[in-house]
Amino acid sequence: MARYLSILGLSGALVALLVSSQAVHASTAAANALAPQTVLINVPGLAVLGANGNFRDGTPLNPTNTTPPFFQVWDSSFLDILGSNPSVHLISERDDFAFAHEAPIWNPATNEVFFVSNDGGPLGMSNLTRNNQVFKISLKDVYGTGPQNITFTKVQITPELQMVNGGTPLGDNLLFISSGRGSSPPGISLVNPNPPYNSTTILDNIHGRQFNSLNDAKTHPKSGAIFFTDVDYGFINGFRPPPLLPNQVYRFDPNTSQVRVVADGIEKCNGIAFSPNGSVAYVSDTGSSATFLGADLSLRYAFDVDEKTQVFTNRRVLAWVDTGAPDGVQVDSNGNIYASCGDGVQVFNPSGALLGKIFIGTTSANHIFAGPGRLVILAETKIFLIEFAASSSIIDLAS
Repeated sequence: MARYLSILGLSGALVALLVSSQAVHASTAAANALAPQTVLINVPGLAVLGANGNFRDGTPLNPTNTTPPFFQVWDSSFLDILGSNPSVHLISERDDFAFAHEAPIWNPATNEVFFVSNDGGPLGMSNLTRNNQVFKISLKDVYGTGPQNITFTKVQITPELQMVNGGTPLGDNLLFISSGRGSSPPGISLVNPNPPYNSTTILDNIHGRQFNSLNDAKTHPKSGAIFFTDVDYGFINGFRPPPLLPNQVYRFDPNTSQVRVVADGIEKCNGIAFSPNGSVAYVSDTGSSATFLGADLSLRYAFDVDEKTQVFTNRRVLAWVDTGAPDGVQVDSNGNIYASCGDGVQVFNPSGALLGKIFIGTTSANHIFAGPGRLVILAETKIFLIEFAASSSIIDLAS
């Protein structure tokens, strides 16, 4: 019997070795079939690092030591998102100025992307006495798929908006969310995407009280209502007075001007987006990254959207972002969720599984689809352009 068991054990070991060998060959074959700038992450191989393993302290996870930018494939379904010939490359940079921070909006009529500089952060060149700036870049100027440095242009909005931080298309207008500066209130404004870039503010208070510092916004795909996040970053960054309200998520009906709270209890509500049919809302919490001994506990939440009231219900964790804090969020036409974070853009399916990363090796605060098969990533001092197989779920600016 002992000899029989020994033979079985040996046989089992041979089977395990054969299965392991087949897995290695399959993995190698898959890696060899990948498009350039694409690497396959050995997820099972990361499950146990061992006592002397190469553990990390929050720095971006790059187990293949590939030079950024590139695509990390964590799940085979990410290959469908990438398509047969994906590319990611630098298209603009200025190392001494965080010119590419937030509020990206693509204008299909001119093939331009609008965006803003950092409001109060490092290299932002803005504070209590100095406003941040709105820029645009023309994707018509992009040539090839190699690194380049095309020109971005300042947009002079009139009347000027104070510390713009969020943006989304609304009809044939740019909808900008401003954080306010000093005693100037935060607000929601419509901006003409063409000269003279005139602005009209449509909300700057809730029942007579100033908001803290508005952060980001999306329109609901069915009702057309504007949903936006309000957080105290203006006070934290020294350009707004102490907050008068909790950090909350709001709904604003541009037809009736009614505004109401739809979600609370999020420490630092930030990026916001909806599933393609509008039944699920996603909100990032960028405040959780400093709640436990400085450790990254950065979460992105999912909510059900009440069909009648559009209040957010049934809050649950969608995903934990492993590098930095989740900020801007977009959703593609298949419902996959894209989160800007500390290593670039991480992509999750609606169940919260990590599918892959657009790994740029530095922090991104936001990104935007720029037509079918294109994504623009804002990375503070850099802008990247991605070409792949995915498309946005957002209704673009009317052209």
